[in-house]
Amino acid sequence: MILLMRAPAPIPPPVDTALFKPGLRLAVGVSGGADSVALLRALHAQSTALGLVLHAAHLHHGLRGPEADADQAFVRALAAELNLPFHVSQVNTRAEAERAGESIEEAARRLRYGWFRQLMAAGEADAVATAHTRDDQAETVCAKFLRGAWTEGLGGIHPVVEFPEGRILRPYLAATRAEVESYLTALGQPWREDSSNRHLTFTRNRIRHELLPQLETWNPRVRDHLVQMAVLARDEEAWWQAELARLTPQILLAGKPVRGGGRAFGPSPDSALAVDVTRLAALHPALQRRLLRHAAQQLGAKLDFPATEAIRSLALEGRAGQRRELSLGLRAERTSRELRLTLSPVPASSAIDVSDYTALIPGEIVAPAFGLRLRIDLAQPSATHAAPTAHLRNWRPGDRVRLRHSGGPRKVKEVLERLHVTGSSRALWPVLEVAGHIVWMKGVELEPEQGIAVTPSSLD
Repeated sequence: MILLMRAPAPIPPPVDTALFKPGLRLAVGVSGGADSVALLRALHAQSTALGLVLHAAHLHHGLRGPEADADQAFVRALAAELNLPFHVSQVNTRAEAERAGESIEEAARRLRYGWFRQLMAAGEADAVATAHTRDDQAETVCAKFLRGAWTEGLGGIHPVVEFPEGRILRPYLAATRAEVESYLTALGQPWREDSSNRHLTFTRNRIRHELLPQLETWNPRVRDHLVQMAVLARDEEAWWQAELARLTPQILLAGKPVRGGGRAFGPSPDSALAVDVTRLAALHPALQRRLLRHAAQQLGAKLDFPATEAIRSLALEGRAGQRRELSLGLRAERTSRELRLTLSPVPASSAIDVSDYTALIPGEIVAPAFGLRLRIDLAQPSATHAAPTAHLRNWRPGDRVRLRHSGGPRKVKEVLERLHVTGSSRALWPVLEVAGHIVWMKGVELEPEQGIAVTPSSLD
């Protein structure tokens, strides 16, 4: 007698099913890569038990040409095989990145989540699930740390993100990439490989393929520690937010004090805040920093560590009448009892000039005054000539740029007028200069300078 042994069922990676409720209409964002395909297959297998109404959603980013078209066709066929409703849209990521002065990665992410929100707003889904894994979390926390992020940044990828239209869910954060690929192999389920994931011009790819493997030679558990740091940071950030909500009404004051008591408000009450320096001084330095950064955020400004320490010093040790001018129109002024923060538009004609950030090419410029990080590379490095120097600065009268597909050079002033850029943003608009030529300008696509590639990204 011959006994036929049944092959064991494929073991799916761990899914956080606590994020779901019966009856939830859930769209799974599927790129065609291993992570998202595995999540769709795993949730489809459990959809009846979990009471999920499952959909598949794919955004074509307008990048990688026929390869991306094939990705879309693959996801469409998979949705049809699983008998799932399929949602698809296409965007021009490169053009949007140029318009907004973002990296391709940043623009793609913003467009992707914008489309997810549109799906939920249209009533197509109650929530959207993305397939971020434990490996993605480790890479994200590492990237945030390298950028100098505070606790909120080190929290990395959150399991749930709330939007007015609905929720973004990340049920795969406990799953590793190795578990995902093992599951799909056991299922006999193919997936698509994105060729851009191998390009080392992207920060995340350099972290994935170069930095983390190198760090693992020092500590094989470095990814685990980064993931644990994210959990600690998110929990501590939640505590900080509760503490700020308790203290803010006592220490942050709107408007200016007037004789006889009370406070007066200007034409724009949201453009000024005051900090009670006596009460601030009684707090722990950690709370002082939090409150000052929170106050700046209320005005729409972000403070890095040096700026936070500068206004903290002014609040605790400054004299009445002392001021500090910070980036993008934020001003701190000390009075006898308060530190007043104001955010005002800076006239475009004013001669404002932030530090000239420089770097040898290839290299990287980190510019807190602009909230930017630029990676500058040479397409053909020369062994016989000295490395050129790149200068990141705000534009100046007389600067000219050559727009892509344009007949001739244009004044930067005219380009900013076309972009409807005004106030402090206009005065501090960044450009990158190499050998006397502007090779990059935020928000526009320039004719490529021979041999020079610029990759921008924002600072946290």
